[in-house]
Amino acid sequence: MSIIDWFAKREKNTVDTTEKLNIPGHLWIKCDHCQEILFQKDLKDNAHVCPKCGFHFRMVAMDRLALIFDPASFVPEDENLGPTDFLSFSDSESYTDRIRKAQAKTKRQDAVVSGMATLNHNPISVAVMDFSYMGGSMGSVVGEKITRTIERGLAKRCPVVVFTSSGGARMQEGIMSLMQMAKTSGALDLLGRAGIPYVSVLCDPTTGGTSASFAILGDFNFAEPGALISFAGPRVIEQTIRQKLPDGFQRAEFLLSHGMVDRVVDRRELRATLSLVLDMVWGCPAV
Repeated sequence: MSIIDWFAKREKNTVDTTEKLNIPGHLWIKCDHCQEILFQKDLKDNAHVCPKCGFHFRMVAMDRLALIFDPASFVPEDENLGPTDFLSFSDSESYTDRIRKAQAKTKRQDAVVSGMATLNHNPISVAVMDFSYMGGSMGSVVGEKITRTIERGLAKRCPVVVFTSSGGARMQEGIMSLMQMAKTSGALDLLGRAGIPYVSVLCDPTTGGTSASFAILGDFNFAEPGALISFAGPRVIEQTIRQKLPDGFQRAEFLLSHGMVDRVVDRRELRATLSLVLDMVWGCPAV
């Protein structure tokens, strides 16, 4: 074979391979845990859980609401609340620009969706955090909407369920974001005094100020498999104490074994688990 023929054959093979691999990227996704290539529709039909290894992908808020609660039962509240740049904060870009980009990306005002839904036709005051909006960070709007979710449960005398997925308090709002830890915790104290159940579902990740406030204050604290749940991250802790942390440290299963959460629940079983618990403690029977 001449050198000209060799290059001609190589060029042909390259073109053929490229054509064979020219598959629309949005149809497939690789599992971060087992590296399996998954068809996006199949993954969504399986509650965004890898059918091979059980890895739980992150979910946007509306998908989670559709999975857990009765079809078309969710009625949003407080959708008009949007963040304010109290401090005229700027690092690599201004906070105002970050807000604009996050709102364009997610088509919502801030990192939590809240309102009323039903579970087996029983009313639930619910809030779902969305990590795709600035890492689910908690600013004044997130804290206010979580607080209003709790207050709705108190006013309507119905259970409260909050799904957390957050990197913690939003640094761009400074003390205004940290104040939400006390505000949400205070509202939960009033809910508890009224004897109304609060269920916290900790999703990946639940860290920082959210884990140090309303996320871990549930009457029932359920966690999704493999979820990172912490205040400071493992890398920060290792650098501070200069020791190697145990395998699986700060993951849901580790917290369960140390009494920090009540149960690790596969997402596909969460609706049934919530139904059972709320039937037992609040008389919300499955219909």
